[in-house]
Amino acid sequence: MAADDLTASESAILVVLMAEAREVLNTELRERYGLDVRKPQRDKLTRLHYVASRKSGPTYALQLDDKGWVRVQNDLDFTLRGASALGAALTALQASLRDRVLARSGCATLTELFALSDVRAPASPPAPEPSGPLKARIVSAYQALAAEPGAWVSLRRLRPFFADVPRDDLDDSLRRLSREVGVNLVPESNQKTLSEADIKAALRLGGQENHLLAIGV
Repeated sequence: MAADDLTASESAILVVLMAEAREVLNTELRERYGLDVRKPQRDKLTRLHYVASRKSGPTYALQLDDKGWVRVQNDLDFTLRGASALGAALTALQASLRDRVLARSGCATLTELFALSDVRAPASPPAPEPSGPLKARIVSAYQALAAEPGAWVSLRRLRPFFADVPRDDLDDSLRRLSREVGVNLVPESNQKTLSEADIKAALRLGGQENHLLAIGV
């Protein structure tokens, strides 16, 4: 378990945002789930880069951040005095999603399972993101997926981290990033292994469809 000292309530917030796989208003979380993300929780999860939050009118819009998607792959502690049965149920649910449902779905991570299965519009249109922060997010997402620096990561696995970013914006950032030293974007050499999802996730660059990204080569 990560040494982040998450409470059962904070772990539950991550699971709910994982299931939503989109930017969602705190008011909607209260209406749909009776879940109120208060300032201490919001500040802590934001500081850990598990949740991205921004002011939206009188409330806050929340979304699972890149490190949050990585965190929910690992064990979460739902133990709570007076609610052990609920804690056991949530723990079992997370373990089943990670160990059973993923294997049957063909997805490699919970990120793919939720972010690809039902990508919905954000609660309200986010402001255009500068290329700098988006580039940093791409590198962070790559590092979360790659077994080691320079390892190949498919764009099919990378794109779910950016469900909130217009595809054209992400593609432009990937093209700019590909021109930097130590970064490679290449086609899959064995085209017969490509799934429909791989083909849809491909980025056209240099007159060909590219499927794999490596950073730190």
